[in-house]
Amino acid sequence: MPEMSAVSETEPGARSGAASSSPSAARFLKQNLREYGMLLSLIAIMGFFQVMTEGTLLQPLNLTNLVLQNSYIVIMALGMLLVIVSGHIDLSVGSVCGFIGALAAVLMVEYGWHFLPAALVCLVAGGVIGAAQGWFVAYFKIPSFIVTLAGMLVFKGLALALLQGQSVGPFPEEFQKLSSGFIPDLLDGSEMRWTSLLLGVAVALAIAAVAWRERGRHKLHGMEVEPTVLFVARNTAFAAILVALSWLMASYKGLPNVLVIMFVLMVAYEFVTSRTTIGRRIYALGGNEKAARLSGIKTERLAFMTFVNMGVLAALAGLVFAARLNTATPKAGLGFELDVIAACFIGGASASGGVGRVMGAVIGAFVMGVMNNGMSILGIGIDYQQVIKGLVLLAAVCVDVYNKNK
Repeated sequence: MPEMSAVSETEPGARSGAASSSPSAARFLKQNLREYGMLLSLIAIMGFFQVMTEGTLLQPLNLTNLVLQNSYIVIMALGMLLVIVSGHIDLSVGSVCGFIGALAAVLMVEYGWHFLPAALVCLVAGGVIGAAQGWFVAYFKIPSFIVTLAGMLVFKGLALALLQGQSVGPFPEEFQKLSSGFIPDLLDGSEMRWTSLLLGVAVALAIAAVAWRERGRHKLHGMEVEPTVLFVARNTAFAAILVALSWLMASYKGLPNVLVIMFVLMVAYEFVTSRTTIGRRIYALGGNEKAARLSGIKTERLAFMTFVNMGVLAALAGLVFAARLNTATPKAGLGFELDVIAACFIGGASASGGVGRVMGAVIGAFVMGVMNNGMSILGIGIDYQQVIKGLVLLAAVCVDVYNKNK
């Protein structure tokens, strides 16, 4: 159904678009409360900790650390979102992440491999692990909770065996740049990394242009679109936030390399989930597997591929985490699965499958990251941090159940 402002311009005797935009915006906000609510929640949480920490949260150094600390969670959350949307769960991602880090350490440190073939082998190993678990889930119909719980124990043990209970490192300097490196400044700025700032501005403008084009395409096909006032306000605020964050990081060392990797992955997965046939089929699989199968979708193969994808992303996250620590430890990846799953649910994914968005998972990951970082700065103990994070996760699931029942 077209938006009310458009109707008012074509119907004789109708009110002006400006007069009708308010109720249309209110109705649209009500219908999309989950999406807007999470973004506003992230902004509110950041504002709260910015005040409570007396400005420490958004200092360039801490902001850069915030991105680096949550990069591997965001990467795994993208894969976990597809698994959850398809109606499954993966509890093994933390152990797989730690195992891949251990494998990378053995190949690069003990056997002297170059980091490129070693990283490629690690990514392939992650895909094989995901395929093995996906095979049991998709074709043997074993519940994913059981399969991945077993995988969590198996790969935690294999990581211990590979490292022989000891930390292995350091990694080659080239590999460390995967997580600790920054985009080089081609303009040779002394106090400001102009290349990073200009790149951030370009990305903000590109996102706004794509959003405007998408809105125009929807209107052309008679689809309901976001009211103009709300659309302009949202995209202007989002672009301003991106430019401000880019300016802050550019005033330190610039944009981290891992941020570029995260952005490319977010764009790719947003495209896959919203623009491709396989993306729509994953949502159909989670919404109603029997109906999806009867409509001709090969549900087993689709579920299998979501676990393969999860394995590859868990391997990539393992490489990023190992590069950040500059060593592989037996306890690497411990508890990561909880943060990754929580990020998806907080970001609006439904526990019953079929619902969830890429940007929601990313926002959920940063909600958890900002809370961790802010509470650490305030000196809140790890015990109370776990309590607060658990309550936030429970609240997010309660909201999902409430919306579903409503």
